[in-house]
Amino acid sequence: MWNYTDKVIDHFLNPRNVGEVENPDGIGEEGSLICGDALKLTFKLDDQKRIKKVKFKTFGCASAIATSSALTEMIQGMTLEEAEKVTNEDIARYLGGLPKEKMHCSVMGRDALEKAIAYYRGETEKKVEGEIVCECFEVTDMEIERVVRENNLNTVEDVTNYTKAGGGCQKCHDKIKAIIDKVYGKPHVVSEKPVRLTNIQKIKLIEKTLEDEIRPLLKKDGGDIELIDVEGNTVLVKFQEACATCAASRATLKNLVESGLRESVTPELIVEEVK
Repeated sequence: MWNYTDKVIDHFLNPRNVGEVENPDGIGEEGSLICGDALKLTFKLDDQKRIKKVKFKTFGCASAIATSSALTEMIQGMTLEEAEKVTNEDIARYLGGLPKEKMHCSVMGRDALEKAIAYYRGETEKKVEGEIVCECFEVTDMEIERVVRENNLNTVEDVTNYTKAGGGCQKCHDKIKAIIDKVYGKPHVVSEKPVRLTNIQKIKLIEKTLEDEIRPLLKKDGGDIELIDVEGNTVLVKFQEACATCAASRATLKNLVESGLRESVTPELIVEEVK
């Protein structure tokens, strides 16, 4: 089971500052629905150029929602100069820590904030720098190098936890390893061809993710979920207890269940509810 702190769970179940600020001074968007997580951050400044109001809209897993909510609380009242010093590690610490597999959510928040500040300053949005290394999640070599340097990452698994790169088909593992070696000045040795998940492995990983990560969060709100079947990349589930009659079940299906399974198993998964 993911080791979520009570503060992470609280910010997921009771997110602060959800929505969009009217006539915002800053707008920052990060992530992609294709990748499973997306965040839009907007803020308004007061007469002293401090962040008076800040809101967010996030499509993603529990950690993505919690880190976005926490970020809005952290930066409210800050000057832009103070806000731009907030790091992804600061966001994680504010929440009492995040599972290492979820650190990429804090990176998404940090990046969205940077874009919102750049928008206010009238700075042209930077074009995608570098070459795409991870095609599953559209992560470039420059992004990987930056996160490796900022967070002292040493393994491909570390990079996946912070950026999602390498978490899909795994074809890019050698390239990620080469970038890590470049940062630390080590020679790169080509590894064995990554092993694809078999159908049995995929189903077992889906079951484990539902049991360890998703079900505990649903039970916190009086709900539950049952895995009905897996047909190729289509996962059939059935909501139970409070979730079965909840008006927000569709949002939960996509924002929590599908997003969580795409992140932990493969980005190709589609989750459908069986009534």
